[in-house]
Amino acid sequence: MITIVDYGVGNINAFVNVYKRVNVPTKIAKVAADLENVQKIILPGVGHFDHAMSELIKSGMREKLDELVMGKKIPVIGICVGMQMMGNSSDEGKLAGLGWIDASIRKFDETKIKQVTRLPHMGWNDVSPIISNPLFDGLEKDALFYFLHSYYFECNNKNDVLATSDYGGEFACAAHHENVYGIQFHPEKSHHYGETLLHNFAKL
Repeated sequence: MITIVDYGVGNINAFVNVYKRVNVPTKIAKVAADLENVQKIILPGVGHFDHAMSELIKSGMREKLDELVMGKKIPVIGICVGMQMMGNSSDEGKLAGLGWIDASIRKFDETKIKQVTRLPHMGWNDVSPIISNPLFDGLEKDALFYFLHSYYFECNNKNDVLATSDYGGEFACAAHHENVYGIQFHPEKSHHYGETLLHNFAKL
């Protein structure tokens, strides 16, 4: 059973539909009581860092999520801004992050980007795992995933970097620390690559 955290930020139905295709049951959590007896958690997110953090806090689920992830070590995956919220802080806002992975969120240096339209980083890009992890089972070395972001996840511990991509330089597009996973790209928009990755998370 996959529990998808719905705090008003992110396309919840897209994840539900992916898991329907691979016959994995899902449930949606909108309040703390919905987080009882969870097995695995998806934390989606889009938009501005502070807005996403504020909405999560307002939902009343923040403390329960901390208890489940940091206390009970329930597997969780953060997606896009959901990943960025797992860090300590962001250049995009003033609020503190969840602190589930020791990382800071940085804005891309536009002077290093060769594309005419520099930000956001939008579209398909290679994702290259740098260590073996079951999250990427069945995916070729440079599987393509869909990105849409202007800020990236900078791990303070290099051992937490799971995969990298390149946009004006290499950056961590996936991170992993104990039971906590984060991916910057959108698997729910990445066709069979994303379906495979989300199915792998269900099997962890």
